[in-house]
Amino acid sequence: MATTNEHDAGGHPSRVRRLGRAVAGSITAALLWPRLKLATKAAIAAGLAFFIAPFMPGSAADYPYYAPLGALVAMYENVSGSMRQGVQTLVGLAIGVGLAFMLFSLGSPSPLTVAIVMGLGVILAGLPRIGSGSDWIPTAALLVLLVGGHNPDKFSFGYLVQMGVGVSVGILVNLLVFPPLHFKAAALSLAELRLALAQQLWDMGKALQENWPPEHEDWSRRSEALATHARSVRAAVQKADASRQANPRRRLHPRDVDEDYRSLRDLERLTFHIQDVTQVLSDVIWATDHPFVIPDGQAAPLAEAMTLVGDVLRATEEEDAQRQAQLIEEADASVKELTARIASEDNSPGAPNAVESILLSLHRMLRVVKSGGGKQEADASPAGSS
Repeated sequence: MATTNEHDAGGHPSRVRRLGRAVAGSITAALLWPRLKLATKAAIAAGLAFFIAPFMPGSAADYPYYAPLGALVAMYENVSGSMRQGVQTLVGLAIGVGLAFMLFSLGSPSPLTVAIVMGLGVILAGLPRIGSGSDWIPTAALLVLLVGGHNPDKFSFGYLVQMGVGVSVGILVNLLVFPPLHFKAAALSLAELRLALAQQLWDMGKALQENWPPEHEDWSRRSEALATHARSVRAAVQKADASRQANPRRRLHPRDVDEDYRSLRDLERLTFHIQDVTQVLSDVIWATDHPFVIPDGQAAPLAEAMTLVGDVLRATEEEDAQRQAQLIEEADASVKELTARIASEDNSPGAPNAVESILLSLHRMLRVVKSGGGKQEADASPAGSS
């Protein structure tokens, strides 16, 4: 048990908590700053669109207030999304305007024609590949029908032109004014999840050394929280991937997002195995209908093995490749030693041994780490500042 006690004395859990708080603070800043940039660009785009709007030809100049609306509609958190959302909106508007013109043959607006427009608009909104433009089909049709009044041609022309102007301005502003790259948030999210998994292993290792039932049981309630955390990390990596599409800044801030996806898949596998260990250990300690046990003589070496695997996960973020390899070797040796010990002992025909299940999960965790190749150098790339 020397390794486990050294781990506690060395302050690894408190150290990782401090690091985890720093990472969490960095993620908050990384998420807040893109939102502020998006708000600033939306304001710039709306102002520019409203400035340009009066110079539009013909009746379009009479409807300048639709230009900033179009700019706002096209303002998205990444360039490709801005283009897609802007085009889909214009397609939806065109379909809605066409629907309204078809129904003008029924006469002046009435409760019946409004009801028909809304019903058909909602049906057409279900067309595939329209995306965000689907919501604009009934909206545009209703506006033309009610606001267009006796001049639907004039209103429709001005409406479409000004929305098109606004969408174009919004896309250009988003493309040219520091188009966002969400690489830093993704890298920090991956690091935070890895440290959270390490902390879970350390806490379970500590529980094995306490008098049962353990005084500290927070770890037993984290299984779903870890799964939720893993899902949020996947969303962050997908967001980073989307942010590089059609983004000219990606050449200045290169990052291997494919490596991020590989790290994510490894972390999701680790999360699954740690959830399994959490459930097994919780059942052994507290479940009254669970037949499995952890023999007294095996609790201490099992705690040591779990702690060492937690050290391996921490080292992936904090240590160089040589140190990582050393810790992997120590953890692997600890798992194999306890496995061999259990296999060589004459087990009494009592309750089944839960240690074997936990050791299998620890072995699989180490296999995931080994296949992952350690810490990715891309985390330290200049893209981290994006």
